[in-house]
Amino acid sequence: MRSQVKLPRLGDTTQTVLVAEWRCDVGTDVAVGTALLAVETDKVTTEVPSPVAGRLVEQLVHPDDEIDVGDPICVIES
Repeated sequence: MRSQVKLPRLGDTTQTVLVAEWRCDVGTDVAVGTALLAVETDKVTTEVPSPVAGRLVEQLVHPDDEIDVGDPICVIES
């Protein structure tokens, strides 16, 4: 089953973030909580954890992309 992972809410006021770097490559097996990518706001850099376990099959965003809460970031197949 494929799950499209979306950028979760990272704080009360944070709506837009900048993709800093991927922590996992396509083909990597991930567990729930595995850091998928790092994102930056004007104040902090934080990691986005995987909400599901499986294999990362597609990255939908790239470093330096500006994305909003709720935007799809990747696809994980379980």
